[in-house]
Amino acid sequence: MPDKSTALARLLPPARRRRTRVGLVAGGLGTYWPQFPGLLPQLKESTRYVSRRFEEMDADVTDVGFISDEREGAAAAETLRRADCDLIVMFLTTYLTSSMVLPIAQRSNTPVLVIDLQPTEKMSHADFDTGAWLAYCGQCPVPEVGNVFRRAGIPFRSVSGHLRQESAWERIGRWIRAAHVRAALRHARHGLMGHLYPGMLDVSTDLTLLPATFGSHVEVLEFDDLRHRVEKVTDDETAERVKVAREIFTLDDTVVDDDFSWGAKVSVALDRLVDDFALDSLAYYHRGLDGEQHERLGAGMILGASLLTARGVPAAGEYELRTSVAQLVTQAAGAGGSFTEIQALNFEDGVVEMGHDGPAHLAVSAREPLLRGLGVYHGKRGWGVSVEFDVRHGPVTLLGLGQDRDGTLSLVASEGTVVPGPLLEIGNTTSRVDFGRDPGLWVDEWSATGVGHHWSLSLGHGAGDYRAAASLLGIDYREV
Repeated sequence: MPDKSTALARLLPPARRRRTRVGLVAGGLGTYWPQFPGLLPQLKESTRYVSRRFEEMDADVTDVGFISDEREGAAAAETLRRADCDLIVMFLTTYLTSSMVLPIAQRSNTPVLVIDLQPTEKMSHADFDTGAWLAYCGQCPVPEVGNVFRRAGIPFRSVSGHLRQESAWERIGRWIRAAHVRAALRHARHGLMGHLYPGMLDVSTDLTLLPATFGSHVEVLEFDDLRHRVEKVTDDETAERVKVAREIFTLDDTVVDDDFSWGAKVSVALDRLVDDFALDSLAYYHRGLDGEQHERLGAGMILGASLLTARGVPAAGEYELRTSVAQLVTQAAGAGGSFTEIQALNFEDGVVEMGHDGPAHLAVSAREPLLRGLGVYHGKRGWGVSVEFDVRHGPVTLLGLGQDRDGTLSLVASEGTVVPGPLLEIGNTTSRVDFGRDPGLWVDEWSATGVGHHWSLSLGHGAGDYRAAASLLGIDYREV
C-alpha cells in the first residue's frame, strides 16, 4: 500500500498523550566493595550499558543510579515515588538483600520488573576468583526477592539472562511495551457519544469501572457536541478534507459526491471535537429517524473516524467503549488495531471471516483503502461512504476487553494468521483468519471467554505483550 503518511500529516496530530515513564535502579551488596575492589567498577560498567539500552527505548527514563544498602534503597524509593513511573526496573547486578529493594516496590505504588543480566554467557572457571564470580551471581537474590514480594502482596516479574543477550532484551522490551499500554490507559480520556445500540447487552459498560481500574476518564458527549462543530466547518475546510481523503483512499464509482463532502465535513468537526475534549479514543452510536440531522451525523462518521484511528485516536461504532479501549491498548503496543467482529465461517478453507462496517485502521490494510458508497447501512439507519479494504496477510492478534459478572475487566487475546482468499465487497474491512483449528471450535472457545462480539484486530503475534500489559494493569488475561 502506498505511504499515506504525508497526507495524514496535514491533518490534526494525534492526541497529546503523556509519555511513558520508566524508573531504573541498579544495586548490589555494599559489603563486597572493600573485599573485592575491582567488583564495583565492573558492575557499574554493566549498569551504564543497561541504562544506555533503556535510554534507546521510547520512554522517559528516571535513572536513580546504583544502590549499595537499604538506606540508599529508601532514598531511591522516594525519588521513584515522586517520578510517578509506569514501570520500575530493578537491575540486580550481584547479590543484594531484599531489604534494599522492597521499599522501592512498596512506596512507589508502581509495577516492578526485576532483571538480572550477568556480563557474558558463562564464567571462565579456570581463572575466576571470588570477586569475578560475584559479578555473575545477580540471579542469586532473585528467588529471595520473589519470596519477599509474594509475602508483601507485590506481583513479581523477572527477566534473567546475560548483558548482551538479545532474546533477554526482547523479553524486557515486552514489559516496556506493556508499560506503554499502562501509561496510555492511566491517562486516557475516552469519548462516549450518543447512546447504546438497542438490545446489545454485551456492549453496556459500567462507566465508573474504567477510572476505577485504570485511572482513565470517560467524557460523556452528545451528538449535539458534534452538530455544533459541524455547523462551523467552512466550505474551504470541507474541500481541503476531500482533497486529503482523495490522496489516501481510492474512490469507488458508488461514491456520491454529496455524501463524500458530508463525510469530509463531519471529519473536520470530529477533529475539533477530539481536540476540544483532548480525547484519546471515541465510541459512538445514534439511531436517528427519517433522515433527520442526528441520523445524518451518525451516518457521516466513518470517514472521519477512520482518519482519527489512523492517527492514533481509535474510534469504534455501536457505542463500543470497551472495544475502543482495546484498540487503544493495541495502538499503544505499536500494533494498530481495527474495529472487528465475526462475519462468517469457511469450513472448507478452515478460516474465520472477520471485519466490520464503520471506522477502520488504515495501518492494517493490505492495499490502498477504498471508499464505497452505500445506500443503506445494514442494521443502522442512514447512508453514505464507508471504508473497505482487506487486512494485510500474515500474523494478527485479536484483543478484546471482557467484563465479568462481578464487574471486573479482563484482556482476551487470540493469535492467528490472515490468509488470502475471496472477500466480500460491501464497504467493510474484511479478513480471513486461520487459527489452526476448526473454525467452529475456535468460535466456541473464543465466545466462552466473555469477550463480547467486537474486538481490536492488531498486526503481529502480540499475545505476550498483552499478557504483560494485563499483569501491569492488575486485571485477568485470557487467551484462546
